[in-house]
Amino acid sequence: MWWRSASFILDNSRNPVNDDVPPNSITISPPPLTDSTAAAAPLQNPNFNRNMSMSAYYQTRAAHHGVVTSDWLAQAQEAAAATGAVDGQDDGREGGGGTGGRAFGVIDEFNRWRKQPDLAEAVAAIRALAAVIGNSEANTMMELEIELKKASDSLKSWDTTSISLTAGCDLFMRYVTRTSALEYEDFNSAKSRLIERAEKFGEISCKARRIIAMLSQDFIFDGCTILVHGFSRVVLEVLKTAAQNKKLFRVFCTEGRPDRTGLRLSNELAKLDVPVKLLIDSAVAYTMEEVDMVFVGADGVVESGGIINMMGTYQIALVAHSMNKPVYVAAESYKFARLYPLDQKDMSPALRPIDFGVPIPSKVEVETSARDYTPPQYLTLLFTDLGVLTPSVVSDELIQLYL
Repeated sequence: MWWRSASFILDNSRNPVNDDVPPNSITISPPPLTDSTAAAAPLQNPNFNRNMSMSAYYQTRAAHHGVVTSDWLAQAQEAAAATGAVDGQDDGREGGGGTGGRAFGVIDEFNRWRKQPDLAEAVAAIRALAAVIGNSEANTMMELEIELKKASDSLKSWDTTSISLTAGCDLFMRYVTRTSALEYEDFNSAKSRLIERAEKFGEISCKARRIIAMLSQDFIFDGCTILVHGFSRVVLEVLKTAAQNKKLFRVFCTEGRPDRTGLRLSNELAKLDVPVKLLIDSAVAYTMEEVDMVFVGADGVVESGGIINMMGTYQIALVAHSMNKPVYVAAESYKFARLYPLDQKDMSPALRPIDFGVPIPSKVEVETSARDYTPPQYLTLLFTDLGVLTPSVVSDELIQLYL
């Protein structure tokens, strides 16, 4: 068997390593950029280059995964020069909820939370909305709810292509505003209850990844081979937990073109001494015979039980289904969205730049979509913080979440 080969060497002391340094974000009042962060600057500002057809969704993915092309680097250097001329002082904000003496802004707070590399965009939005309640100067519940609704709409309009961001804001509003002002004698008591519920929702969202990792462990067995696609924080947590539990397995990582996020995941797994093989995306069918299961993340889980995820997920699920390989999805409940796409084009477009390494004639059309839709019939199970679900149960869970 493969695990008896000389290439399969497991270190007994598996200590997860996380040396990633979060890149500086460009916010409404941006701090000066250093050489190490200049490359990521244009990728975190949805309005950076209006001449390039690239959605904020893909800019965020690229910034978090630290993949920079030569074109992006040139744009970043221009942005760094322009930013340095406008603002030469750091905002001085640190962890917690402080705003460094400046007026509170939900987008500023959101961008501050997004600087944490392990924090999902939706969770950053949830934290920012919780801070809105704490910093609100409203005197009635109606005023507070209106202010909270405006903040939620601002976050959703910041990136209209992000499914998890929209779903996270909607779920936060449903969860927090269930409290009625009539339950309390005064406004301050009602506001305190709202803050308590907001903080609780934030804690639940932060713990979701760990819960999913624990639920999935019974499905990973010694000697198995797992195929993963691109980079997913929750999938990484699943595999990291399995490695810490001394399970013997190996992983096939697709390259994840064009942003090559699979390279980052393979590097993280190598730090854990997990045997990993890097594949080009077109080699999925070639290697599927060796695979025991497929694990993918999701940008959004829709009402049908299908998922919207990084481009290439659909074709991997098709190949796996044709060869009777289970396809498992790891997704937090704040990614459950009230969407029902009928086909691949029935989604908000999330565009990406493509670098082929050679000039492309202007008459050649290039597909720039960043994600695809995988129908539920090609998925086996969904691991969520709500439990292990079949795709057919997702609609019931969505009803419960949004009631």
